[in-house]
Amino acid sequence: MVAAAAATAVVSVVAASYVSLSAVAAVTAVLILVGAIGWPHLLGVPAKKTQSTVMAASALAATAAAYTAPDSEYMRWMPIAAALGLGAVFLIQLFRGTGQSLRLESTLGVGVGVFLVCLGSGWVAADQLSVNAGNAGMMLVTGISVMIALAVSLLPWPDRIVAPLGTVLAATAGPLGAILFTDVPGLAAGIVGALSGAVIVCTRRLLLAREAPLNVAAALSVGVAPILVIGSLVYFLEKLLTA
Repeated sequence: MVAAAAATAVVSVVAASYVSLSAVAAVTAVLILVGAIGWPHLLGVPAKKTQSTVMAASALAATAAAYTAPDSEYMRWMPIAAALGLGAVFLIQLFRGTGQSLRLESTLGVGVGVFLVCLGSGWVAADQLSVNAGNAGMMLVTGISVMIALAVSLLPWPDRIVAPLGTVLAATAGPLGAILFTDVPGLAAGIVGALSGAVIVCTRRLLLAREAPLNVAAALSVGVAPILVIGSLVYFLEKLLTA
């Protein structure tokens, strides 16, 4: 279910990039909601609805800012939205009072979750860069690399094999996809592919290290979380490598 959620998420984002910026923003918002709702279930912390609301509100604010921001300032408000969300997480624990269970775990875990879902706003920012104009080139290249890494992650092999194999194949798929389908420079596509693949295989390792089973909400959240993270990764690498 985790791999299926991740695959559905990345395919949806890439497909939306060929429709319109509004479509990308809408898909990103849905992924943020899925990630925010399931994250407290993954952590097993109390006050799930309240903390999910804080996570979702922060990330949706960052996404709205990226959608409406002027040129070159798409991600300017993301750190502010994440900081406000983190502050709200601290306030939740203060209002819960002294002696409540899992206060430290809630603060740390949900604080990380706020940052992760806010990174999803990078998809909206990345779709507005010139390299994605017309054929959404880098978005497609990223999607291809992520799908390859996901396929490798499904192999029942140890991490010492799957991790490097997934990263290398994702790095290879990036330039190949760029040559066949886009005008994205091969080097940029390879770097984005390698780092995107690394995010996927690292998520696999963390998931396998968890002994407790996941419910549906938690599994969906784990699936979309790396895809949200890759959004900002793609944005900043695009600006760095294709400027």
